Amino acid sequence: MLDTLVERKFHKPVMVKEVLGYLDLKPGKLIVDATIGTGGHSIEILSRIAPGGRLIGIDRDAESLGVAKERLMDYSGSCEFIHGNFVDIEEILKNLNIKEVDGIIFDLGISSYQLDDPDRGFSFQKEGPLDMRLDRTSYISAYDLVNNLNEEEISSLLWTLGEERWHNRIARLLVQERQRHPISTTQELANIVMRSIPHRYRHAHYRIHPATRTFQAVRIAVNRELEILDTAIKKAIGCLKKDGRICVIAFHSLEDRVSKFAFRHAAQEGAVNILTPKPLVPANDEVLDNPRARSSKLRAAERV
Repeated sequence: MLDTLVERKFHKPVMVKEVLGYLDLKPGKLIVDATIGTGGHSIEILSRIAPGGRLIGIDRDAESLGVAKERLMDYSGSCEFIHGNFVDIEEILKNLNIKEVDGIIFDLGISSYQLDDPDRGFSFQKEGPLDMRLDRTSYISAYDLVNNLNEEEISSLLWTLGEERWHNRIARLLVQERQRHPISTTQELANIVMRSIPHRYRHAHYRIHPATRTFQAVRIAVNRELEILDTAIKKAIGCLKKDGRICVIAFHSLEDRVSKFAFRHAAQEGAVNILTPKPLVPANDEVLDNPRARSSKLRAAERV
């Protein structure tokens, strides 16, 4: 098993108790963790579906998947690890000769394990290449978008995917700066954002760093996260057994909105009962222990 120092680097999963409760776990159940990451939710799920249970772990990030494999070594006989995209959940299960499952969890966004690696380019707080790909075998990186989209396209991206108030100003300065040289690092992009924002707003006491929304928008665009989420949830619901459960944890309003309407549409079609009329948010104690949990929202539904 991994030593304590490495354990500290693991992404800390949010609302674990709530997820375990809504998945209604029992020995022998078959569960899909569609975003297994470093295995935080899965290790708890596996302890509750043993003996006889089985977990399918999917992730676009091969490095995180490798950590999950090592971390869940004690459960290796009960796990399947798939390097893939959750939008392909139907095909993944079909290839494993699985028709239906008892539960599915989506834990969206990126993990602290990914954020803390400067080489991945996700964080504006660490100098690194402008990458942001969840799957490093994919072709389009943040560098490609930032240096090739025109001003109008960048402005639209920042507003629609990041809800960035200063989208026009950021796009204008970014295009001006890249005429001198390509924008190639996270710090270069973060500095452009800071310089674009009116001075009185740069160091005000806001909850989030001024570059947060820009980095969020670019990351979502690189990985087509919102584009595939609605389809993935619909496919996942179709893979559930009767009374099977699905949980979705979102970390910003756009993800949560997609989840909300996907569940609502499925309920209108008579496919699910929504178990969370309003999304659950973490308890204050959890937020104090894990500040990243602050923005998370959990929705759950049951197959009819």
